[in-house]
Amino acid sequence: MSSGDSEPGTPWDSVKEEPTGSGENSKHESAICSGNTEIKSCAVVKYSAAPPPTSYALLQEKTDLKLPPANWLRENPQLGSAGTTILGSSSKSKPFSSFGMAYEFIDCIGDDVDVVSDSENIKKLLKIPYSKSHVSMAVHRVGRTLLLDELDIQELFMRSSQTGDWTWLKEFYQRLIDEKWQRKKKSKEHWYQRAILSKFLYYSINGDGAAEPVPDNLNEGEVENEAEEFSSSWPTSFTSTPSDAEESDAAKQESVSLDSNFALGQVTSVLKEQNLPTLFNEGENSQGLRNDFVRNIMWTFEDIHMLVGSNMPIFGGGRYPAVSLRLRDNNKPINILTGIDYWLDNLMCNVPELVMCFHVNGIVQKYEMIKTEDIPHLENSNFSTRVVKDIAQNILSFLKSNCTKEGHTYWLFKASGSDIVKLYDLTTLCEEAEEGKCQNPFTLPVAVLLYRVASNLMLKARQNRKHYGTVRTLLLNCVKLLDQERHPQIIASAHYMLSELFQLDEPPEDGGESLRAGGSEDSYSDEDREEDEEAELTEDSDENGSYSNCSNPQDDSKAVAVIRSVGELSVPEKYKSTHQIRPSGAFPVSQDKEERCRHVLSYVLKGLKAVDGSIKKESDLPAADPNTPIPLKYEDRNAIGACASEKGISLLLERAVGPMQGDQKHPTRSGMIPGSWQHHMKLQLFLKASKAYYVLSDAATNLLKYGRALRYIKLSLQCYDAYCSVSGTLHSQVLQFHSQCLSLCGDIQLMLAQNANNRAAYLEEYSYQTKEDQEILHSLHRESSCQAFNMATDLAMDPEYQLFVSSKCYEAAYELLVSEALKDQESDQLAQVLRRLGNIRNEMGVFYMNQAAAMQTEKEGLSVKKSVSVAEQEMWKKSFSFFEKGLKDFEAIRDSTNSALLLCNTGRLMRICAQAHCAISVDQSRGEFSPEEALYYNKAIDYYLRAMRSLASRANHPAVWDSVNWELSTTYFTLATLLQDYAPLSRKAQEQIEREVTEAMMKSLKYCDIQTESARQPLYQYRAATIHHRLASMYHSCFRNQVGDEHLRKQHRSLAELHYSKAVCLFLSLKDAPCELLRTLLERVAFAEFTMAGQSSSGAKLKSLTGALEIMTETRQAFQLIHNELEEEQVELSEPHAADAAQSPDVATGPTSGLNLQEVMKLIGVFEPSFSFLLLQLIKLMTTMKRKPSNKDEELLKTYKNVYSKLLRAEKNAPLLSRVSVYIDLLQQLTPQTGSDDTSTPS
Repeated sequence: MSSGDSEPGTPWDSVKEEPTGSGENSKHESAICSGNTEIKSCAVVKYSAAPPPTSYALLQEKTDLKLPPANWLRENPQLGSAGTTILGSSSKSKPFSSFGMAYEFIDCIGDDVDVVSDSENIKKLLKIPYSKSHVSMAVHRVGRTLLLDELDIQELFMRSSQTGDWTWLKEFYQRLIDEKWQRKKKSKEHWYQRAILSKFLYYSINGDGAAEPVPDNLNEGEVENEAEEFSSSWPTSFTSTPSDAEESDAAKQESVSLDSNFALGQVTSVLKEQNLPTLFNEGENSQGLRNDFVRNIMWTFEDIHMLVGSNMPIFGGGRYPAVSLRLRDNNKPINILTGIDYWLDNLMCNVPELVMCFHVNGIVQKYEMIKTEDIPHLENSNFSTRVVKDIAQNILSFLKSNCTKEGHTYWLFKASGSDIVKLYDLTTLCEEAEEGKCQNPFTLPVAVLLYRVASNLMLKARQNRKHYGTVRTLLLNCVKLLDQERHPQIIASAHYMLSELFQLDEPPEDGGESLRAGGSEDSYSDEDREEDEEAELTEDSDENGSYSNCSNPQDDSKAVAVIRSVGELSVPEKYKSTHQIRPSGAFPVSQDKEERCRHVLSYVLKGLKAVDGSIKKESDLPAADPNTPIPLKYEDRNAIGACASEKGISLLLERAVGPMQGDQKHPTRSGMIPGSWQHHMKLQLFLKASKAYYVLSDAATNLLKYGRALRYIKLSLQCYDAYCSVSGTLHSQVLQFHSQCLSLCGDIQLMLAQNANNRAAYLEEYSYQTKEDQEILHSLHRESSCQAFNMATDLAMDPEYQLFVSSKCYEAAYELLVSEALKDQESDQLAQVLRRLGNIRNEMGVFYMNQAAAMQTEKEGLSVKKSVSVAEQEMWKKSFSFFEKGLKDFEAIRDSTNSALLLCNTGRLMRICAQAHCAISVDQSRGEFSPEEALYYNKAIDYYLRAMRSLASRANHPAVWDSVNWELSTTYFTLATLLQDYAPLSRKAQEQIEREVTEAMMKSLKYCDIQTESARQPLYQYRAATIHHRLASMYHSCFRNQVGDEHLRKQHRSLAELHYSKAVCLFLSLKDAPCELLRTLLERVAFAEFTMAGQSSSGAKLKSLTGALEIMTETRQAFQLIHNELEEEQVELSEPHAADAAQSPDVATGPTSGLNLQEVMKLIGVFEPSFSFLLLQLIKLMTTMKRKPSNKDEELLKTYKNVYSKLLRAEKNAPLLSRVSVYIDLLQQLTPQTGSDDTSTPS
């Protein structure tokens, strides 16, 4: 060891530590790392109860150590417990010393540290190959950490003989060992040596008049008795129930937060708030569970990390800042065991030098200084540090490979004088012996340690999910060790933490991570290792390594593993760790939300059972069988009655918005005391269950399983109701979560209302219940009737009622978010709830609007025109009120698109009102256009224009813009049509009506978007054509009826011509409106004929007639379209076998639905006489012309006569198709002569 290379004075001087004369402990870290080519060692002082080392007093030669100094056995911080116990250093470990250290340095346990133990145990293990003495140690595993404690089997049996415990182990041990073997009584010589060592240490303390002897008033017997008194003592059997102090231990927080860190803090403080003696209720005998070492050191020996407890007194002086003092009998040489002892002690405590005081029969002779690195080379104590290093590595590998089960107590045993080391699993032996868990005194300390390590990791796991697999394994093993009746608090806390591991509100981070068996309950599987950790593990076990489950000799049959010879431990890498001690980060992460929630609920249920089992007042509770399903009622709207529903609504709001103020002081319904651990735990568990059911409900909603979704949200709200019953005040985050629940409940009720046809399937889903859900409900009913949200979560049969409930849920959620508790919270939840409120109000508005429209249709179906009924008006009012409220909601969140949609719906409502107000004449026919109709149509137009303004431009939302645009155009068109067809001549002048019609038609035309390609483009084109046709007809009518004002007549004539030509162009482009095209052309011909009637000169008449005939020839295209449709119809009717029987009705009605045959016949009835008249007039006029006809004129006349004769001879009763073919043929003959060919017709 080259610790001498480090600079003198650095390591210890760097630690500024106050003397602890008052007994206060201080924690600090100090390190020296030393090493040479042989071995590496580094020690960090994690904690020290001793003051900085002061120089030792050099005793005078001939000082008699048999005489006690004046300060003997007084408490001294320099010596710590080493002085007061008369034992020069702690010769006996307390049975739980490693647990005391583990509790203190919980951060190191499970991952960073390989071994936690008393330094004496470490030394004993490393001396196994050199020593014949027996070794008996308890080994426990937590993660990759092993805890080693001395297991004094003899003392255990002495104590168990009184209680009757461990008899199975006693019998087993007696078979294992020679029955006559008994613990040797310590000799007087032993106690004499201990006493003079103790006196020597007290003499070596500077000050306090230490060197002054006092009369020897203690005889050897007294020394021996006192030594026994201070030796190790076992805690009594761990069978007590939690103490009153534990039960009434109240946490400090007044309100409980939804925040998981807060919740975890509550749970993990379960054990921090109680000191261990209270938890274990062991009184004085629990001192073994405290960390009472003078110092705790993190010692790294080669690659082994150990947390070591040491009581060795350290003094200053010499060439180094720290030395250890040793007392040796000059007549006895140092042997190899003593040398290893001294060397390891100095390495562990970072002491670079040893001061040896030699005595003969208690009389001081001389002092000698030895460097720590020289100790292995002393005469008679020569040993290889490399071999010690190999022993350490082999023993650790042996233990790690075989102590694989967390929570199990392993026993490492070597009999005195034997070369064989055996490892037994006492937990398994105990189970085979059919004795309870409480038979093992290590069970509770191990369980608590597992719990504490898990709690500590859980807080880290908030930042790093890789710890989850470890935490789960620790907690499952902790729960397996404990008895629910004795330790319900830890069990409930562990189950709550297990439920916290499953993240409900976020998807798993690693998309590829599937259900892996990460962290089985018993041990970590080798298959779970992560690739980056493989490098840390040795590849395989040595072929010659012999720690098999060999069962040749009878006493080996129960051993987990055996080291055949202690000599093997000195062989480098004889044993290699084949078992992965550090757990991988694998954790059973499921992509399936439902599966994660079910895991959470199973842990919540176990936690609730543990809490319920610990509450004493069982007999006061109403009996309820957890196996009997609690009925989930559904009722018809009519059965509920308005009164009951209003009461339900007020309850809903009261529960949601009016949280109880002030803490409860009286016990809850089940007898829980507010502030007790049960109270805090139930709050967390209820809330966790509520969240899990919420996530399940949300997932079911996404799958469109609305019955299941309603059942889950009902359970979520019942958990919340129970939470409210138990909680004194409601934290803002809990209220925020509650508003989410109500909002989801509103969504589900809305979807149920919209999918009324699947009601039977939803009812079946809603009524189903798992056993787990029943048991959780049973636990909830211990605290609350869970009736507060029944109204919101019942499955009603009436869509109107479901919409009503949905709106009330959203309203309650909104009230919550704007309440005092939440109004300052920044969240996008308020905007979401307002959007939902706007949506449900729109839905309800549409519902009542459709009801009003249905009433109107029903009235028309009866062919009885009645005035507007009161019921209709009620529907309008309700609908309008909901639209108005919804509009406010959307405007509050500046949602212009939805605002436009609501304005559009309000416009539609106004049109329904207008239709209902149509006037009825005496003979039940349609009367004049009434002022009420005009009022409502104009209101509708106002709403549509507001919707357009809300959207601002088409780019913001093209679909909504197009929809509003269409509705606005339609409303103007309907208004104009009604004004034109049912002109209110009794109230207005003809000219005024014409002006209004023209204005409305032109506005409708303005919103006819015939340019943009869309599904509505043909509809817009048809409407535009119809508008032009109607306007042309109106101007035609005005021209005919106008008398006097010639200027006005000319204006009307030109406008009629303009609109006729535009209408023809548009109808021609449509290709599917032949009747409309034909009618327009025939009207146009009639207009030309009327114009001719007022002309006197034959030239002007001829010109007008020729123009009219040209228009008439354009009808050929209309007839061609009619001909095509009739032909298609004939083809389809002549091939009935080509279509299936089921399709034949559609085939039959298909063509006729596209062509109105009655209309065609009517138009042909107009066409024939008109065509005939035109030809006749032309023939007459051309025949009687005074000027000589040209060749062209003669040709034309000949054609006209030919066509006219064919027209007259045409069969009037021939089938329609052949008649149409004749017309097309005749018109075709006229086309070249008139120049009205296809190419020349305007399109």
